[in-house]
Amino acid sequence: MKDFLFSNDFFKNLDAFVYTCGYETCSPGHSYGPAVRSGYLIHYVLGGAGYFKTGGRMYRLKEGDAFLICPDELIYYEADKKNPWTYTWIGFQGVKIKGYLERTSLLASPVFHYGKDDRIRLCHEKMFEANRLTANRDLMMNSILYEYLFLLVSKFPREQFTSREKQISYVEEVLKFLESNYPQKISIQALADSLGLNRSYLHRLFKSATGASLQEYLLDLRIRKACSLLKSTDLSVTIISHSVGYEDTLYFSRLFKKKKGVSPSQYCQKV
Repeated sequence: MKDFLFSNDFFKNLDAFVYTCGYETCSPGHSYGPAVRSGYLIHYVLGGAGYFKTGGRMYRLKEGDAFLICPDELIYYEADKKNPWTYTWIGFQGVKIKGYLERTSLLASPVFHYGKDDRIRLCHEKMFEANRLTANRDLMMNSILYEYLFLLVSKFPREQFTSREKQISYVEEVLKFLESNYPQKISIQALADSLGLNRSYLHRLFKSATGASLQEYLLDLRIRKACSLLKSTDLSVTIISHSVGYEDTLYFSRLFKKKKGVSPSQYCQKV
């Protein structure tokens, strides 16, 4: 017995999306490959046994085991001839998927065991059930995928990160924070404290990665957002000033002119 689905809504989320999921009770000796796949797939063995080959190694898997298929890697898998497996799978793609999986140990160890963690197993069931939705299916499938990825990262964490990777992750966290909170009053000290870093160290780290200090980057970000509002709306300079984090409109206008060479009003007239 075989049942599966393909998501036709993947174009709605380029970061991460499900492109296939399903369930199959295999016949004895049923096999796939040798072949390569275009996306990532995780098969979870519900019962029985089988074999998975990747990277020149052959693994025997049984109930509770799972295996990860990576894009463009030559793989082969086969159901046991006496006790064929039943498995379920989730296939996913997206520009951020590799980065998410790099937070786990799975890229280095593609065969793993779910154990008694029903939360991960239930993600497979919920993903399949989401196919019954007639509207907004992509939202439900994506929400389950992010839950699934979170559980994988939590259960199978990568053991070590290099110093450089940690530094990059700090900078990425700061960039995301600034992008989401630029209209608010931002304390660099509080930001450093939230990351568990010394303020001076964070300053050096950020400037080394971006070429600008935190204050310079925040100013440029706010001015860019202001320019966008000036171009695309009829909002007053006062409202735009408040919208990008400056309560004092005159101060905002001085900063704007210093960066752009013209006042906000003159910028409106030019565009």
